[in-house]
Amino acid sequence: MTALEVEKRVGSRWIGLLSLANLGLWMGYFGPLQVLLPNQIEDIAGDSKTTALGIVTGLGALVAVIVGPVAGALSDATTARTGRRHTWIIAGALIGAAGLVALTGVHSILGVALGWCLAQAGLNVLQAGLNSIVPDQTPVNQRGLVSGWVGLTQSIGVVAGVVLVTVVGGGYVVIAVVVVALAVPFVLATRDPLPATPTRFALRGTFTWHGGDFAWAFGTRFLVQLGNAMATLYLLYFLRDKVHYENADDGLTILIIVYTVATVLTVVIGGVISDRTGKRKPSVIASGLTMAVAAVLLAAWPTWTGALTAAVVLGLGFGVYLSVDQALITQVLPTAEDRARDLGVINIASSAPQVLGPALAFPLVTYLGGYPVLFGVVAVITVLGSVLVTRIKSVA
Repeated sequence: MTALEVEKRVGSRWIGLLSLANLGLWMGYFGPLQVLLPNQIEDIAGDSKTTALGIVTGLGALVAVIVGPVAGALSDATTARTGRRHTWIIAGALIGAAGLVALTGVHSILGVALGWCLAQAGLNVLQAGLNSIVPDQTPVNQRGLVSGWVGLTQSIGVVAGVVLVTVVGGGYVVIAVVVVALAVPFVLATRDPLPATPTRFALRGTFTWHGGDFAWAFGTRFLVQLGNAMATLYLLYFLRDKVHYENADDGLTILIIVYTVATVLTVVIGGVISDRTGKRKPSVIASGLTMAVAAVLLAAWPTWTGALTAAVVLGLGFGVYLSVDQALITQVLPTAEDRARDLGVINIASSAPQVLGPALAFPLVTYLGGYPVLFGVVAVITVLGSVLVTRIKSVA
């Protein structure tokens, strides 16, 4: 397929359908992570809630670390008439929905952990298919734009997932239905052409590691996502126990809406600017430093006003990061034939912090100074991640 043919396909309808599918994905992640899981685990574990939540989310992230690259490699090797990406998008949506439904009414930490691991497995299969669509069918000079619109759905997905739970009163079953319902239109209404020579699946090569710019891009995303995982894991508890906000669920909803509005202001325009200038690294650096400022605000100003201010700053920085970092990563993939597999490996940089984040955050909150120390460490880690991008040589 030529670049011109791809250009014709990347229109508003195609971007809209892809964005809807991604919106369902992120609602599947964040509706449970931000509200349902913390409240369910607090009801079960009581005072041990921080430890239990860390264990459950850590196990789920460990599943994601394994499933992401395997699903990507299987997608690269698929030759089904339904398409190599479409097949796994539908399969992932159905498996993820089954895991979410399985969490309904569970009253043990083991049951919650098993249900969340199944949900994570399915959602990561879905994500592996969706992530590969952009480099498959978008030319380099449009990837910032497309990544910006797709990245926007992550922020909207947080709001939509939380609002669906806290305002509408939806639970795991409702979110499961949304995940499937939003994935189906993209699969039915778009083409998924097979490559002339599909890759052969080999489990031994699934976790193939590449050095150079691929490794530096991995490191950048890993550190930034580690900071994000550590900062957001206990956000509901932070509002309830440190800020003493009267209704922490409502407070979290307000913060997420404010953060999303700020993200919307920068996510698409950040990608467009990087497309037009041809430069990705300066935007990644600026976004990382901005997110670090938000963490410092939470550490030094643990009040409701401070949390609102931090939400604005975080949203402005994360909006740019969402679009530009993803576009940058698509430019350091070693081969077109193994895109989904390599993106699965890169996605470990997003999943592994969900395992390591709780392990690091729990002792900081419980034994080493509480939330101010936690957010201070988050700021340092985020700065390191933003600076590391300077080591990438093949992308400006």
